Amino acid sequence: MNDTRHAVLAELESGSVSGPTLADRLDVSRAAVWKHIEALRDAGFEIDSGDDGYELVGVPEFGGPAIEFGLDAPFDVEYHDSIPSTNDRARELAGAGRKDVVVVADEQTGGRGRLERAWASPSGGIWLSLVLRPNVPTTRAPIFTLAAAVATTRAAREAGVDASIKWPNDVLVETDDGDRKLAGILTEMEGEADRISWLVVGVGINANVDAATLPADVDATSIREQVGDLDRRVFTQRLLEEFDALRSDVDSVLAAWREYAATLGREVRVETASGEVVGNAVDVRDPGTLVVETDDGEVAVTAGDCEHLRSA
Repeated sequence: MNDTRHAVLAELESGSVSGPTLADRLDVSRAAVWKHIEALRDAGFEIDSGDDGYELVGVPEFGGPAIEFGLDAPFDVEYHDSIPSTNDRARELAGAGRKDVVVVADEQTGGRGRLERAWASPSGGIWLSLVLRPNVPTTRAPIFTLAAAVATTRAAREAGVDASIKWPNDVLVETDDGDRKLAGILTEMEGEADRISWLVVGVGINANVDAATLPADVDATSIREQVGDLDRRVFTQRLLEEFDALRSDVDSVLAAWREYAATLGREVRVETASGEVVGNAVDVRDPGTLVVETDDGEVAVTAGDCEHLRSA
């Protein structure tokens, strides 16, 4: 959404405003005001015209302009009704030099998770990827995965879902039948040893979807199954706002992650490139290393697939 349309919506938030007043405040012609009003209507905003001027009476349920409206974080939003992969599109934007863009889709037809696993992404979910250019070494990249997990968990809890985090990249709901996956995170990057060129953080949330339509082998759940349908616009905004706050204060990320961690204090099995690690998960260290207490002592795991075995 361009800056003038942002400004029009900001003026309409406080009540009815006449066309001439809008033109004066925004330093544009009355014809330009009308064109921007029509463009906003085409984008799904309900704007009435009356004796007192223009009045905003409804906001779209979802979409780029809807997410940007009222968003307290410096991201541009590129929205797609359907797209093969938001991460793939975000990588294209990163390669073109963009930053602080969020690619959002109602549906992905070729979603993927870690290790190129297929990721079911039906209509009604929240599938998004952030294009970032943090001024940090490549070794610090995992902290942004942790930040995304915290932001997603906080947004889920605000929506009434008792979510928690499984290392390294899953957001769970713990049920009587075991852990159920609510969301996952896929981080990709390009850079040199001393700095990140770009970072793409993809987040997939099973929001307003039927859990029965998700793959049975994933043990998944959805927000709909837990608490009913939610306002995806508000959820997405809260996730982005929380992530923006965390990336601005990366020193706070680990403490926040520990607060919501389902993995710490659990017996775990972690499949790594060098073999299997089994023991009690006792900590996560900067920038996202899992510390497992095994029979042979502490093992620091930087990457792997983690399975919760039972409470420690």
